[in-house]
Order: sequence, then structure tokens, then C-alpha cells
Amino acid sequence: MLIRMVKDTTEADTVTIETLNRRVQSRTSGSHPISGSWRAYKIKQSRNGSIIQYKCTAGGFSGETPLGEKFDAKFDGNYDPVADDPGHTMVSAKLLNPNRVELTHKRKGKIVSISHMSVAAGGESIHVVFVNKESNTSTFDFQKQR
Repeated sequence: MLIRMVKDTTEADTVTIETLNRRVQSRTSGSHPISGSWRAYKIKQSRNGSIIQYKCTAGGFSGETPLGEKFDAKFDGNYDPVADDPGHTMVSAKLLNPNRVELTHKRKGKIVSISHMSVAAGGESIHVVFVNKESNTSTFDFQKQR
């Protein structure tokens, strides 16, 4: 097992992330014991780094974190800035149906990710399919905060 600990002190409040990894490919003979291929299987993030508030209206979709990142994207096909984002990300929102939204993120004019977000029946969770154009696709669920 390999544990990666990250403390992000670039925000107003430190965000911690712990990633647990399993070896998926052995190291080559004579290499350092940590060599080989590893895959993350569990990620724990501090509460202040794992909360986001979303709002969907007839005209657009917005998101905001307690750390200051926020966006307000209209359903007009244009790209709007993500405030307080060091990567200068732009976001475009598309309403696919009353329960499904697509968010497309650009940096330096290039699409870097697409998120398909679907609200579950009852509105208690949002299922996300996140396509990172630079690496892979992941799926996860947001749970409504109580």
C-alpha cells in the first residue's frame, strides 16, 4: 500500500487530501522497492475541500465552494470564468433535460474536462461522470449536505 498525503496551503484554509493506492504492476528486478505501477482506490479530503454548492435555474447553472471558487454559467453556449481559480478555467453549461446538466471546462482555449451531472430521484444525490481530457474518466456521487 502507498499513502499520498497532500496539504494545500494556497487556500484561505488548508485543504488536506489522503490518497490510498494499491500496487497494480510489480517493480522490475533491481529497482527501488517503491517502483512499479500504483492505482488509487480511496481518497479522503478535508471537509472544507469537499463541499460545493450548486444552483440550477431556467437560465443557467452555478457552483461555489467555501474556499472562494465560483462560477455562474448561462445556458447560452458561451464560456464564463471560474472566479478565484489559479488555472483561469472557463466553463460552459448545457441543460440536457430537467435533471441533467453538462459542464465543459476550458483552459487556454482547450477543452480539459466535461462533466455530466444527473440528479437522482428525490434530489438527495447527484451522479457525476467526469471526463478528464488529459487522463481518464471517473464517476462519483455528491450527497446532499444535511
